[in-house]
This record gives sequence, structure tokens and C-alpha cells, in this order.
Amino acid sequence: MITSRKSLIAASLFATVLGFATPSTAATFDGDWNVQITSSNAACPSGASVSIGINNGQVASNSATVTASGRVAEAGAIHVTLASGMKRAVGSGVLTSTSGSGTWRAALCSGTWTAQRI
Repeated sequence: MITSRKSLIAASLFATVLGFATPSTAATFDGDWNVQITSSNAACPSGASVSIGINNGQVASNSATVTASGRVAEAGAIHVTLASGMKRAVGSGVLTSTSGSGTWRAALCSGTWTAQRI
């Protein structure tokens, strides 16, 4: 029983240190988001818009052409991967209850993103 309690406490502390959202805190970011993507390299596409959804801290795609996956932490830190065919980009940043921003990178391109809750 004591070992079980210690394991539960250790797991809880580990999750807190990593910043993973619990369902109650993750709900702050739940909903549909419109993400505007800008490239810092003139040779790369810029100005794309992607729609994502967040449910209990889990990021998912709202588009048939772009697959989104990732996670939002309790304080709003977000890590996401977008894929379309063979192309893949990873991004990170911070969300508030209504907006967010961050950076992204792919094989040959990188840039910034901004998001607005829809």
C-alpha cells in the first residue's frame, strides 16, 4: 500500500514537472483554432492557414488535407506536429484562452505562427 502511494505521488509529480495538462485545466484551451503560418524564408510558402481543434489538451486536425497532433500543457505551452503527405513541420509556442503564437520548423523552412480561437 505504501509503495503504491509513493508510486502515485511520484507519477503525479512527474506529470506536474513535465507540465502536462489535466482534463480540468486543459479545457481552458478546448475548441477550434485558426492558425496563420508565416515563413522567414522567401523561398518557402507563407500565409497558409490551418484549422486545428483542441480537446482535453490533445491537438487534432480539423482538415482532411493536414494532419495535426500534439499536446497543450497546463500553462498553455503547446507542441504540435503538422503533416501533409510527405511534408512535416513541428511547432511550439504558448496559447492563452483566446490567442497564441510561436515558432515552427520543417526540413528546409522555418517561421512563426499565430493562432486565434474561432
